[in-house]
Amino acid sequence: MKLYRFLTAPDDASFCHKVTAALNKGWHLFGSPTYSHDPDTGTMRCGQAVVKDVEGVDYDPGMKLGDF
Repeated sequence: MKLYRFLTAPDDASFCHKVTAALNKGWHLFGSPTYSHDPDTGTMRCGQAVVKDVEGVDYDPGMKLGDF
C-alpha cells in the first residue's frame, strides 16, 4: 500500500526537522515544496508531500500515518 502525507509547519527550523524525521522513517519526497503566506498569523508556512510504500497493511481512514 502507498501512504501519502502532507507536512506543514512555519517557515523555520521546525519544518526542516519535520521533513528530516519523515525521510529518516523511510518516507520519500513527492513533488515540489510549497511556500505560502498565512494571513491569520501573518507568517509564512512551508509544505511538502511525502509518500511511503508499506507491505502487509490494509488502509483504514482512522490510521495515524505518522506512525509508519
